[in-house]
Amino acid sequence: MNRRQPTAQWIVVALLVALVAGTGALLAFLGFDVPSAARALVVGSLGSWYAIGSATLVRATPLILTGLAVALAFRAGVFNIGAEGQFLVGATAATAVALAGGSLRSAVLIPLVMAAGMVAGAAWAWIAALLRTRFHVLEVISTIMLNFVAAYLVSYLVRGPLEEPTRVYPQTAAIAQTAQLRRFGPTTRLHTGFAIAIVACAVAWWVIRYSAAGFRLRVVGANPYAAKSAAQIDVMRVTTRAFLVSGALAGVAGAIEVSGVTYALYENLSPGYGYTAIAVALVARLDPAWVIVTGVLFGALEAGANAMQRDAGVPAVVVSVIEAAIILALVALERARVPMVVRAAA
Repeated sequence: MNRRQPTAQWIVVALLVALVAGTGALLAFLGFDVPSAARALVVGSLGSWYAIGSATLVRATPLILTGLAVALAFRAGVFNIGAEGQFLVGATAATAVALAGGSLRSAVLIPLVMAAGMVAGAAWAWIAALLRTRFHVLEVISTIMLNFVAAYLVSYLVRGPLEEPTRVYPQTAAIAQTAQLRRFGPTTRLHTGFAIAIVACAVAWWVIRYSAAGFRLRVVGANPYAAKSAAQIDVMRVTTRAFLVSGALAGVAGAIEVSGVTYALYENLSPGYGYTAIAVALVARLDPAWVIVTGVLFGALEAGANAMQRDAGVPAVVVSVIEAAIILALVALERARVPMVVRAAA
């Protein structure tokens, strides 16, 4: 008997439970017109190529990258809850470089902008990694605190040193066109950042599955004590590297958001991408390939939330409840799966 159910089956079941129970029963309980709300959700996220390309996939791009960041860290046993802060710091560094290098060509400036976001995100994660390794501070606490620091840092910069020249709006000036990512066509807002996210997931999947570094990461995440004693793996080095790579990916997500969507830095740039990324990673069972699927799913939910609010009068925050229902359904299924495996072994 196969003791391990295919991942896809568990994801499909979890989505059915969460979407049917969460969207249907919850909306009915709150007194909303369920058919109208469901129709708005589907049409607003998947009803047309414009909805898919200009809403769902655009929102999915930062979710895929930040979800991948969280998944890699969690696979190494590092509970990086700071993707939100790393996203914001990456966006800030990318904006500063884009504004300073506006005279450069796109072939030079865009890689510099991406590199700035990557380095800034990794550096922000390094703070928590240092606190973890040197002072034994739990990364759950330090990364959450750093999220608030990053948010206040953005607020200070867009109201001070980086504020746009007229000093009217709390945001930076628009970045030069040479710093903006190319779109896939004139009728869509989907940009090349989506391709970067897909490639990043593909590379991460291959590294984890087929490389020595990926093997060490999986072993450390499964049992750090056995990895250190039996496999002679430097656990501290592996976890620190995973932390830095995780921060770099979240930072790149921030850089892509600025270069591909907003073209400026402002307060509340992220609607909580770094926190939703935790759900994306968990639903994907920390598998980089499945992060693409779950990232698109959550992107569709967030894109459809605006349509539900506009067309059916349903508050967009209800989608957050649905996202939570997905996580709870997955956890419940995972808990139910353990006794099944035990009985199969017996």
